[in-house]
Amino acid sequence: MKIDAILSPAELPALARRDLQGTACVVFDVLRATSTIVTALHHGAKAVIPVAEIPEALVLRQKQPGVLLGGERNGVKIRADQTGGGDFDLGNSPREYTPEMVRGKTIVSTTTNGTRALRACAGAQTVLAASFLNLTPTAQFIRQLQPTQILLVCAGTRENMADEDVLAAGALGEMLLRDSGRCTVSASVEAARNAWRKAKSNLLEVVSQAENARRLLAIPELRDDVAFCLRQDVFNLAAALGRDGALRISI
Repeated sequence: MKIDAILSPAELPALARRDLQGTACVVFDVLRATSTIVTALHHGAKAVIPVAEIPEALVLRQKQPGVLLGGERNGVKIRADQTGGGDFDLGNSPREYTPEMVRGKTIVSTTTNGTRALRACAGAQTVLAASFLNLTPTAQFIRQLQPTQILLVCAGTRENMADEDVLAAGALGEMLLRDSGRCTVSASVEAARNAWRKAKSNLLEVVSQAENARRLLAIPELRDDVAFCLRQDVFNLAAALGRDGALRISI
């Protein structure tokens, strides 16, 4: 089993030219898309459909009027002036995705980086949405799957590397290597693992200095998202992308 990592969104376009048929892609957008997706599924959402752009979400809403629209641009909920119609139902804060709001619903989500990263991996054998919230169940799912290759994909912040994504990828890489002596890892995975070892004892303090965290902490209604998304293994599920383009609980 080989483990590789994409640490920057600048590397995502190259995935279109890469053979991913034997690869399990694990996508991290800790602050906040994959954390929000995992939270929504844990709270009873039927499925989450990630799309890259706002018009795609609006088209799906026309075809399926019962879906909820969620996501963000520049960190905040998508508003009517961006859609040419009404506001989205939800933003990208996992704390909005309560059982009362999402139970039994299909959610169409578009975010600046996370949903685009998920769509970029669509040619893979398996695509998983991962976060600190479901690290161990994701590792367990991968062990059962036994893919030839694992690609840890860090969605980043705009065009920049996101420290929180790299740390989560490093934590997952550490789990997988701890439980299997047969893995080989790339230099990028080693870099992520080293970063995780240094940061794990004071994770909130380290992540709070990162670009995306600083932006969220400066917005009173979103500042609590940072600590929420850094909790480890609070949801016992793996979230896998189906052939129909929807993420659902797979464990």
